[in-house]
Amino acid sequence: MSKLLLDSLKETSSSESKCSSQFIEPEIHCIQLAKNDFVKFEGDQFLEMLDTPDKASLEQFCASWNDLSEDTYMSDGGRYRLRRHAVFSANKYGAEVRPKSYQPHYQTMHFNTLNGGLQRYFEPIKEAICDCKIMRSIINFGARTFGALSPFNEWHIEVHQFRILAGDDEGKPTPEGMHQDGVDYVLMTLIQRSNVVGGETTVQNLEGNEVAKFTLTNPMESIIINDLRVAHGVTPILKADSELSGHRDMLVITYKRALN
Repeated sequence: MSKLLLDSLKETSSSESKCSSQFIEPEIHCIQLAKNDFVKFEGDQFLEMLDTPDKASLEQFCASWNDLSEDTYMSDGGRYRLRRHAVFSANKYGAEVRPKSYQPHYQTMHFNTLNGGLQRYFEPIKEAICDCKIMRSIINFGARTFGALSPFNEWHIEVHQFRILAGDDEGKPTPEGMHQDGVDYVLMTLIQRSNVVGGETTVQNLEGNEVAKFTLTNPMESIIINDLRVAHGVTPILKADSELSGHRDMLVITYKRALN
């Protein structure tokens, strides 16, 4: 785990909680998301909004990205993406998040022209990682945030661990290009960048106008987007030092209103 992430954790743990709930003034970022369809959080800011995890839990969580499996569904023939997948649900208002039985990941060709149109069975996220404090805190944060914006719906939640490898060729965080995921909201958290350049994120409205452009560089930097109203994409990554391995680790969680 990076020193920067540990330092952020230490600072968060030593400061007094600014509110009694799991995150600070949720109405502020709910209003921002409703207005702009996009909110970005710095890493230490995002950690403050979570139940502060203990050091051991955070280390276990980040280390789990070293145990992902190759994505064998890549229609471009690429072997640069590793991943695991899990499914959860939440009640109205984003309450009572709970795991669901394993099920495949599916997107239509409309939303994923590269790999859509088929049931994709990925290796499941390990139970210990699904149950660890920081994973549950992040999932709960999204569920409660989006549940506040749409309080009368239950939620289908899919969790994806991604590692994009920067090998001899470029690694593509979003090989399908600018896209929507076919859900209602998306939460994306950077876990680590190691020896890579590139990976610039762009958010556009549905008319193709740029809403934001930035590069996630520090652990736990996060963004939330309204997937119904904006598209997103990330440029390829390359090794910074060609003699060393390089990768970009992300946690991506999608939230879709369930059919009640």
